[in-house]
Amino acid sequence: MSVCSPGRGIKTLRGSRQSVPQPVTICYIIDRLDHAGTESQLLALIQSIDQRSVRPLLVVLDGSDVVSRDLEPQNCPVLRLGVRKLGSVAALRAARQFIQFLRSHKVDLLQAYFLDSAYFSIPLARLAGIKRVVRVRNNLGYWLTPKHRYLNRILSPWVNVTITNSQAGKEALQVGENIPEHRIQILENGVDLERFSAVQRTPPFAHDGPPRIGCVANLRPVKNIDGLIHATLSLRNQFPALTVHVAGDGPQRSELEQLIVRSGLQSTVRLLGRVTNIPEFLQSVDIVVLPSHSEGMSNALLEAMAAARAIVATNVGANPRLIRNGIDGRIVTPEPESIARGIAELCAHPDEARRYALSARQRVQTEYSREAMCRRFVEFYRRIMSNTGSHAVTENPEFEQLALTSASCLMTGSIQ
Repeated sequence: MSVCSPGRGIKTLRGSRQSVPQPVTICYIIDRLDHAGTESQLLALIQSIDQRSVRPLLVVLDGSDVVSRDLEPQNCPVLRLGVRKLGSVAALRAARQFIQFLRSHKVDLLQAYFLDSAYFSIPLARLAGIKRVVRVRNNLGYWLTPKHRYLNRILSPWVNVTITNSQAGKEALQVGENIPEHRIQILENGVDLERFSAVQRTPPFAHDGPPRIGCVANLRPVKNIDGLIHATLSLRNQFPALTVHVAGDGPQRSELEQLIVRSGLQSTVRLLGRVTNIPEFLQSVDIVVLPSHSEGMSNALLEAMAAARAIVATNVGANPRLIRNGIDGRIVTPEPESIARGIAELCAHPDEARRYALSARQRVQTEYSREAMCRRFVEFYRRIMSNTGSHAVTENPEFEQLALTSASCLMTGSIQ
């Protein structure tokens, strides 16, 4: 387990001749645990943050499935609530249990991930007397319905700060939910460099065989795997032995399998399903492609950089910030023709591809390590606990009744 450098004391215990730094107690809440980007970043934060500065607690709103249970961290208390639907008797029981958990652990700050967890926890945390509430939104909200946007605006006055991991995420929050700039904090992701140390010693195109293209993504339309398949079709004449390997699963799998068959690419494009050993997968490919239509700060892209792979990524979200075009890799548009040109250029110039890969590794090592990410969070917690740079939620005599009414609506399913 990597450990971040200690921050200055966030809370101070007085009554002795010298102040004693005390860790701030933070309750993280998320719907369930998975191997996806946001969940992985949360687990990395809990497992790696310096507990001399931060004492983490984890609440999982549902988490009853085997994958979520297996991923529960061992270094902090975990409360699994088993709530699958907000408008249920189970949710009412869980609400009481959650408030008791917050009070018994003397929680200083709540940090909520995803919509259901935010709807459930934020009013209840305020009822429990939690004065500092943080919400995390790392995607760009492209899928939010008008109802969800409205509900998030209702929650907004009770949230001190909304965290996002990219400038694009910040702009989406300002435009989509009218959140003022001073109530948004960008905290960029980090990656475990040690996990990819063996991979980065094997440069791209270090073999005599045909180019191997890799992609790590959930099989959903926003990830544009169909665009990658169409790009592969146009590359076939120039690189007939090229192969494409997609690590990930999702609801679009059947549709993509049919597209592969219609395109005659059964021996070229391989959908591998969920891959648990990502370093090993990345070591097996020369070029990593991220063809997404929308991204925040991509965990998959950071891992490709850490593995020192040649990279082709689309010009969405934080991708152009992570990958400087012509220095760390190639930035293209999401159209198949543009993706194909980026891949073809690296396949035709392996020396250039290796230079990009080395530059990407050096960049992630300098700016996007897990230690750097933890330091950013510790500094953020230090500021918000001292009320420096944080937005104080509005207090008024009617607030608790309003929170109670809202929590009751959530629990009875009136927002479903």
